[in-house]
Amino acid sequence: MFAMAFPPIDPVLISVGPLAIRWYALAYLAAFVLGWRYCLFLARQNAAGPTPEHYDDFVTWAIIGTVLGGRIGYVLFYQFDYYLSAPLEALKIWHGGMSFHGGMLGVILAAYLFVRSRKIPFFAFSDLLAVVTPIGLFLGRIANFINGELFGRTTDVAWAVVFPRGGELPRHPSQLYEATLEGIVLFIILSLLARSTRIRNCYGFISGSFLVGYGVFRFIVEFFREPDEQLGFLFAGATMGQLLCLPMILFGAFFIVRSMRRRTA
Repeated sequence: MFAMAFPPIDPVLISVGPLAIRWYALAYLAAFVLGWRYCLFLARQNAAGPTPEHYDDFVTWAIIGTVLGGRIGYVLFYQFDYYLSAPLEALKIWHGGMSFHGGMLGVILAAYLFVRSRKIPFFAFSDLLAVVTPIGLFLGRIANFINGELFGRTTDVAWAVVFPRGGELPRHPSQLYEATLEGIVLFIILSLLARSTRIRNCYGFISGSFLVGYGVFRFIVEFFREPDEQLGFLFAGATMGQLLCLPMILFGAFFIVRSMRRRTA
């Protein structure tokens, strides 16, 4: 059976004594910087919406919401029994374990508190955040691939990869599928929507489109991704990732319809 060798990329970029700089940490850092800069660019294109200064002020809120939400989400959704028996381990985020769905909820909560303090319409603010989020998704999935984690199910496709942590059988490089769909494709779709003045003024349309787009893409890729070992397949053979995507899709569709009705009212 043909399979591609896993590229010999060290997850640690630089190591000096006990200090190690990992590709995964750099992916987070680059995502925040690039997302912030693109938010500023988009905000300057729309004088009627939140200002670039608002997004400058929100960066710290976004970092806190992402890290806390991502970690809490992982603890609750994927390793609850383990962390219930060893709660102090949940504080050791350097050991890994982050949930995108949890991180998203953390940023949503941070954005809600932020806009209330600044008296800004929530969806006017969140729509630009939605446009830049695929940047982080793309970089995060590439980092997952470099780490050899969150790999796919066994397969005989020509581009299958033998992952060091995945045994001897070739597997789908599902991290790259997600980087392509959740990162590149979703970014292009949302960026095109943001170029339309009509859609940009339908506050909530782009936020809803992100939820639907991510939910659908992640749901599809989960058919190729190996389920989490500690959870396996859940209700009706679905994975935890798929179950978490269903409410995203429903809420996203609701926000899209709601934004269009408000625009035409």
